Amino acid sequence: MQKPSVAELRPVVHPAGVKDRRSGEHWAGRLYMREISLRIDRHLVNTRVTPNQLTYLMTLFGVLAAPALLVPGIWGAVLGVVAVQLYLLLDCVDGEIARWKKQYSLAGVYLDRVGAYLCDAAVLVGFGLRAADLWGTGRIDWLWAFLGTLAALGAVLIKAETDLVGVARHQTGKPPVQESASAPRSSGLALARRAASALQFHRLVLGIEASLLILVLAIVDTARGDLFFSRLGVAVLAGIALLQTVLHLVSILASSRLK
Repeated sequence: MQKPSVAELRPVVHPAGVKDRRSGEHWAGRLYMREISLRIDRHLVNTRVTPNQLTYLMTLFGVLAAPALLVPGIWGAVLGVVAVQLYLLLDCVDGEIARWKKQYSLAGVYLDRVGAYLCDAAVLVGFGLRAADLWGTGRIDWLWAFLGTLAALGAVLIKAETDLVGVARHQTGKPPVQESASAPRSSGLALARRAASALQFHRLVLGIEASLLILVLAIVDTARGDLFFSRLGVAVLAGIALLQTVLHLVSILASSRLK
């Protein structure tokens, strides 16, 4: 069977609004990954590969970021970035294949969210273990492993706070939340939210951004010959994750999403 062209695939797998979703599309997807995924799609749409199989593979690559980061030096950080980029690629491809084949399922949506949770957590736990210097000649400092796990917990809780809005609305018979309902009712909170959105500091605890930060810190640490900046990065990410967990919860309660 002849493979569809990218031009044939695009209007079907990238319907209007896919790249413009405020909370559903990552900047890397808009910037480059959606174009790469189209080239992968054309080789898969006529095969027996299912969207859910791709989602399982996506999750596997996300989880593999943790052991990848345990490889000492720059190469471990590079492997972590590669694992997360493959996760992101498959996160695009599974949905696009589902649209082309019209193979939609609640299980697919659920598995996709589980994969997102696990990828973010794996990167941050792996970062903490990396900073603890598991393979070093000195004493392992478990403080950094603890802080990395704390950052991972915060990242997971932030996602859970968002997802639980949908759960609460469903259980009370309300329709899905509208984008406009996410705006805080308080002008002060609205201003704070706009400031946080402009700074984007909260995105550092997401797997994709965190993996890129880890690579930059690994390069600097290699030049220094120690783990100072990686350890500083773990502490900063733990602080951001905990702060954002609280702020995000307040933002949800102060908006109309639970009304």
